[in-house]
Amino acid sequence: MSFEKLGLNTKTLQAIADVGYTTPTPIQEIAIPLLLEGRDIIALAQTGSGKTASFILPLLDLLTRGRAKARMPRSLIVEPTRELAAQVAEDFAIYGKHHNFTVALLIGGESFADQEKKLLKGVDVLIVTPGRLLDLYERGKILLNDVKMFVIDEADRMMDMGFIPDIERIASLLPPHQTALFSATMPPPIRHLTQQFLKQPEEISISHSTKAAASIEQYIVRVLEKDKRNALRTLLKQQNLHQVIVFCNRKKEVDVVCSSMRTHGFNVGALHGDISQSARNDTLKAFKEGKIDLLIASDVAARGLDVEDLPGVVNFHVPTNPEDYIHRVGRTGRAGKEGKAFTLVSPHEEKHLALIFKTLNKTIDEYSLGLEVKAQEKKVKPSPQPKKPAPPTKTVTQRHEPQPQPQQVEEGFGDHVPAFMQVK
Repeated sequence: MSFEKLGLNTKTLQAIADVGYTTPTPIQEIAIPLLLEGRDIIALAQTGSGKTASFILPLLDLLTRGRAKARMPRSLIVEPTRELAAQVAEDFAIYGKHHNFTVALLIGGESFADQEKKLLKGVDVLIVTPGRLLDLYERGKILLNDVKMFVIDEADRMMDMGFIPDIERIASLLPPHQTALFSATMPPPIRHLTQQFLKQPEEISISHSTKAAASIEQYIVRVLEKDKRNALRTLLKQQNLHQVIVFCNRKKEVDVVCSSMRTHGFNVGALHGDISQSARNDTLKAFKEGKIDLLIASDVAARGLDVEDLPGVVNFHVPTNPEDYIHRVGRTGRAGKEGKAFTLVSPHEEKHLALIFKTLNKTIDEYSLGLEVKAQEKKVKPSPQPKKPAPPTKTVTQRHEPQPQPQQVEEGFGDHVPAFMQVK
């Protein structure tokens, strides 16, 4: 099926053609016609399935009817993280370039004053994180009584981050509207949410992806934990990899690895939750423009970060969740293009690797850097043994039994007293 058969308008189709897409993904093929009909939908689909375009494209058609009023957005898209919200805003700019719609991005870490100015002008599309939206609403800076479509993206991640009460409150503030909910899974709290606020929704389920794209070459590199930074440098040089994302499991490790790579002459940037939003935006922009070769990131970048033609990713740590592995690896090899994914595995991470193998239902090829043998040799090489200290002197620490004393021969009767001498 082609995009032309989905019922989209000519301006939207022109933007799709400009990007070079010709065939909709399975989620787009089902969701777009339903949303154009005005139906509520629940879509179960993974990141990388094309779900963002499946709500952006029909929304562009919906917005052709009417115009925005001050402080009253016409559509509302809620995302769990700033990065995902920013990515959706970028996608709107791409697909909506032949339309004349206004888009506002309201996320934490940005100036309230600047965001309020955008709202006063009136916006067609409001893309938000839950906390910032409720902050502005409680301050009377935004009205929600003109929202025609409400999109809840990554609902299961919203649940993981504790945002479901916020989503429930936001939904209760809206007038009658059309709702599209997207989630990778459907745990009970999400199911309860759909029963509360969606009207006879059509449920779409795209088969759960338990494998990375076939265009991605996947490798594991076994190495001791203490040798990982050296292994990373060697790997990048051997593979001649540039513009690569390196994923760490912890924020503090991001800073350590970033500092180490910079010391060794690599052009690097860091991305994690403790970095200010403006700095994160600048780093992402520089990486996408090729001004930074190496992006060291926590999982905050695993979902929603879309870099065109990214040649590879490296897992500095094995992710503890197999789905995180699929999300990380899925940053490369997108749209059928080739990519490489390497995972550095230390002995104590083998249990996490085994879980990934089980989920993927296969093993991953091993790549040798030529460093592992040296590392093992270091591990087993005997070190000089100090001389054994002399055992402690027994006379100091050992309990002594009474020793028999030489008997003294004394004159007299000794201990025996004859009966005739005892006092009566």
